Amino acid sequence: MTVQPFVSPDLIRQRFSKAMSDMYREEVPLYGALMELVEQTNRDVLSREPGIASQLDSTGEIERLHMERHGAIRVGTATELATLARLFAVMGMQPVGYYDLTPAGVPVHSTAFRAVHEDALQISPFRVFTSLLRLELIEDPELRAFAESILAKRSIFTDAALRLIAQAETAGRLNETESQEFVLQALETFRWHHSATVTAAQYQTLSGQHRLIADVVAFKGPHINHLTPRTLDIDIVQEQMPAHGITPKAVIEGPPRRQCPILLRQTSFKALDEPVAFTDQSETRGSHSARFGEIEQRGAALTPKGRALYDRLLNAARDELGDFPNEGNASRYNTLMTQHFGEFPDSVDGMREHELAYFRYFATEKGLASGSLGDASLEDLLRNGYVKAEPLVYEDFLPVSAAGIFQSNLGDAAQAHYGEHSNRQAFEQALGRSTIDELGLYAETQRRSIEECAKVLGLKII
Repeated sequence: MTVQPFVSPDLIRQRFSKAMSDMYREEVPLYGALMELVEQTNRDVLSREPGIASQLDSTGEIERLHMERHGAIRVGTATELATLARLFAVMGMQPVGYYDLTPAGVPVHSTAFRAVHEDALQISPFRVFTSLLRLELIEDPELRAFAESILAKRSIFTDAALRLIAQAETAGRLNETESQEFVLQALETFRWHHSATVTAAQYQTLSGQHRLIADVVAFKGPHINHLTPRTLDIDIVQEQMPAHGITPKAVIEGPPRRQCPILLRQTSFKALDEPVAFTDQSETRGSHSARFGEIEQRGAALTPKGRALYDRLLNAARDELGDFPNEGNASRYNTLMTQHFGEFPDSVDGMREHELAYFRYFATEKGLASGSLGDASLEDLLRNGYVKAEPLVYEDFLPVSAAGIFQSNLGDAAQAHYGEHSNRQAFEQALGRSTIDELGLYAETQRRSIEECAKVLGLKII
């Protein structure tokens, strides 16, 4: 009997991302239209902006551009979250960052499961923004107990998926046959369900507390609620969406348009109203809104100093707006954001000089051909063209932006305020491990790139 070789977690993640996209495109046809718009926009940008094309080619980003970037799900219990962490671990995905969305009126806290090394991200940058419902924030004790009882009855993983997770943990990895079956079984956790697990009246009660609570509690699985492709120009996509039969949200979340993009900009179309059958109905006479389409544009990962500046400028613009950004104030909000962010340097050199962003360093052809350079500083190498710096792509999320996307798809009622209820300790206890500091990951990638430059240039010190 031939022994099958193990399949790398990165390859399993790549296959799962493709399978997830195929499933979602079939379930939500409008997602296919969104993908086509993004692909056309990216082709246009690359054709029109050779500098962007050259930069993406030199950093390897061009190979990642067509891949799915992220999805999002919401689970209801600590057990579901902990098992999901085990499932993602089979695909080389770890929990990075802690996001508290309660100050924006969304009763969840979250993490992002993703690869953590730049080489693994190059193979597949797929990530899943994963939220845990804060049941303790349901004020009505009877409703809270009811939600807990409904969630306690369900199992969101197939028996085969659980068996393969255990197999991967025991053997270290899965072989070809096992990995193919794992992808198929893992998909079932994220599939849409037309049948609810509650009556129509119970659904309305849960929804009355918060529509997101109904979305998490009232179904037998979490269902992927969006997948997000990456665009090179989100403003063009936002402008073109209506012509493709897609209604975008009022404002693009994140920083304003810049020459040197930073962090993450996101937009979406509103959640679809889809038919469902409640337990007291013989057919799909009810409806539920949960799944939507989203697009993102990613920029430079910021240092703690850069993030502090970003947060200060964002808060200043929102404070001056005096309201949640919406269709009525979108123009003024965009103007305020542009005005306030004029303080943030908008060039690679400016961000480097002020230590606002993380960078990946590459030895140039001139550097490689130079022979012995002696002991040179990094600044000397950059100044003489022996090394070049490119901003590290931000791989994570922004709490305010995530809340804005959630709110735009949950309706005005979602803006009820829960106050400051951050509880990272409880989230990590449910998760079964600590979340990883994303800033530390960027710093490590930057350090490794500098060490690689020193190695290939024959330098002992940079």
